[in-house]
Amino acid sequence: MPLSLVRIDDRLVHGQVVAGWVPFLRAELVLVASDAAAADETQQTLMRLALPDAVGLEVMPVADAARHAALKGDYARRTLVLAPGPQEVLELLERGAAFDRVNVGGLHHTAGRVQLGKAIFLSDADKRALREICRRGVRIEGRALPGERELDILDMIGAGQPA
Repeated sequence: MPLSLVRIDDRLVHGQVVAGWVPFLRAELVLVASDAAAADETQQTLMRLALPDAVGLEVMPVADAARHAALKGDYARRTLVLAPGPQEVLELLERGAAFDRVNVGGLHHTAGRVQLGKAIFLSDADKRALREICRRGVRIEGRALPGERELDILDMIGAGQPA
């Protein structure tokens, strides 16, 4: 079971991920798929410092991450993939990555986003990307931490409805 979870979280590596998801998944590697984070050495250093020493970190542009063995089903380490938004996750799929579930955990308020959950705010573009991810056969659920009840994001955004 190399790929443990693909998670959308605009904060990437932070307390909920480190204290909640990494131990729950027994993740051995955190793979961050983000063009912005891949270009920001300071952000990468801070993410490395936040993770336990035993957990690896790889930060890659989305195009490179889509080719990572963890997203091709050919990797031995339990991997948590983090992406800052639905568009990056859709790009992973478009570039050939293989996964069947996405957790929407943290998309915080910015102008033009509507609140759906405690820490889930979506723009129209986010909704369109999530619908397309769903159309590709990927299950989408929303929750900040493993012990929380799953939210049916697609039901909340009207999966069959245009944005």
